Amino acid sequence: MEPDRRAFAEAARGFMPPDEGLALNRAACGLGVDGPLLEVGSYCGKSSVYLGDAAQSQGRLLFALDHHRGSEENQPGWEWHEPDLVDPEVGLIDTLPHFRRTVNRAGLEPWVVAVVGDSVTIARNWSTPLAFLFIDGGHGPEPAHADYENWVPHVAIGGRLAIHDVFPDPADGGRPPYEIYCRAMDSGAFTELAATGSLRILTRHAPGI
Repeated sequence: MEPDRRAFAEAARGFMPPDEGLALNRAACGLGVDGPLLEVGSYCGKSSVYLGDAAQSQGRLLFALDHHRGSEENQPGWEWHEPDLVDPEVGLIDTLPHFRRTVNRAGLEPWVVAVVGDSVTIARNWSTPLAFLFIDGGHGPEPAHADYENWVPHVAIGGRLAIHDVFPDPADGGRPPYEIYCRAMDSGAFTELAATGSLRILTRHAPGI
């Protein structure tokens, strides 16, 4: 990853530590199968820079999927709420302008395609096999498991699945990302390639979820 882009990614808004971001970037480089990259949960674009850099290096596209209204934990009254992300005209969070500025400043607009909408709705209309899937959307039980069930079937054999905020100890964080990580490992379709902090990288070697 280019030093300037790395520094920019680390300074961008988001909740991914630098070591996890760089591990995500490394895992998304040198992919051995055809297809684009896709992330579920872009927020303000921090992870999109790490992944977009990997996409550019391989002549691929990153599809950055988010409804940009914030996850449950980003809403007013919750721990990760950021009031300045609320659009005063509609009274709702809107991270899309921040995402677009982040991608533009990183010089990644040709390689990062914003997909704005509901994750499950888009997954059910998606047909392109993915070389790399990063799940970092809603962390509640329903959205996390829905993202897993609807997007993981699109990961090509030999492709990679990354899951963020995997905390084996409940005292460290919420359970749904850990639960979908366990589902992947228990499916027999994935093997673990790497772990950095709360980031898990898996490789698909067989069909199934």
